[in-house]
Amino acid sequence: MLFHLLQADTLEALADAINQAADAPVAAEPQQMSESLFSMFTMGGPLMWVLLALSILAIYLIGRKWWVIKNASKIDPHFMKDIRDYITDGKTKSAVTLCRKYDNPVARMVETGINRMGRPMADIQSAIENIGNVEVARLEKGLPLLATIAGGAPMIGFLGTVMGMVQAFFNMSKAGNNIDITLLSGGIYTAMLTTVGGLIVGIIAYFGYNWLTGKVSDLVYQMESSTMEFIDIVINEPSASEK
Repeated sequence: MLFHLLQADTLEALADAINQAADAPVAAEPQQMSESLFSMFTMGGPLMWVLLALSILAIYLIGRKWWVIKNASKIDPHFMKDIRDYITDGKTKSAVTLCRKYDNPVARMVETGINRMGRPMADIQSAIENIGNVEVARLEKGLPLLATIAGGAPMIGFLGTVMGMVQAFFNMSKAGNNIDITLLSGGIYTAMLTTVGGLIVGIIAYFGYNWLTGKVSDLVYQMESSTMEFIDIVINEPSASEK
């Protein structure tokens, strides 16, 4: 009987010890991980803060330009058909009203063309092209900065690599014959961290830039297609007048 009681107490104590051992790492793991990441970041040197700022700027530009391009692409698929019907019926004011319902480049270009109807075709095309150039410039605003981050971030990382190696060799020269591996570890650590940081920021900015450039190209194609369709409408209905 005593043996069974001792065995039960031992098993219970062992179970409590296992539970405590299992709970302790789980509670400490997030804090240790955050401290480890922060210490790695700070050991990268002051250039890591520059790379952090560039990463935040790159993510902001990607998100902002995506939102602008998304809104600029929103238009009713029957928009040009409705414009054709209004112009064919001579309802140019109704066509202008329809254009003003949409806040996008295609609608603004078509509205400009409608307001120039009755003038020589060269004037209409020139006015539409001018508006188109302004809209494209607005869509591409910020992309050169994103391209600069894509090219500049790895260079900043490489600069950190060089600085880290200089620091390592400087420590070696000061140590003389008493060279210790710890003298090299700090500089090499800085070199590797800045290289990794620069590459990460550069990759994010590079892929974001190319993705957004493709989105802008698709929208420009849509603008050109709508412009050609509108010119065709004007050519086929040269005498359209307001009813």
